[in-house]
Amino acid sequence: MQRLYLTVSVVSVLFAQALDAQQRPDLSGDWTRAVDSASAGGRTVAVTGDASFRRGDMGSGWGASLVVRQRADSLILEYDFFSAYDLQPRVRLAYAMDGSESRNSVMIGHAASGQRARLTWQGNAVVITTSHPEPRSADGWASETEVRHTLTLESPNTLVVEVARAGVPGGAATTTRTVYIRK
Repeated sequence: MQRLYLTVSVVSVLFAQALDAQQRPDLSGDWTRAVDSASAGGRTVAVTGDASFRRGDMGSGWGASLVVRQRADSLILEYDFFSAYDLQPRVRLAYAMDGSESRNSVMIGHAASGQRARLTWQGNAVVITTSHPEPRSADGWASETEVRHTLTLESPNTLVVEVARAGVPGGAATTTRTVYIRK
């Protein structure tokens, strides 16, 4: 009887895990940031004389055009950071789907910046938590800033990326929401 109970328990757990994996959305696709009416036109100069300039936010941090490739073992994000005239490759970030630590190196400027990240599923949302190193302080103390990207399919053609950024010394924590539309 115990053997039967154990077998049923193991099969139930495996079935539940397989069912959960089947229900997870596939975020793969070529995505373009949706333009809301407040930022339409992308103007950076006030058009009404001395009117206040609009304050922007960091958005997703991944650019206006985003390519997502979801595989069984990894989630890969690619986006253009540089203009075509810079002759630089797209930024490519890869994250392990099993929750293990992923390391990416990004070269934006004169030196590479290393990032450590973990991908987890929370329901139907992918959560990528990344630690970014901060420059050393005057006394030599080094720290890291945590950024959390939550990717959710709002519909088959709408990807929402919510980003929570921890406040760096002297600043408040921020949260942004960027909507991408499937190309």
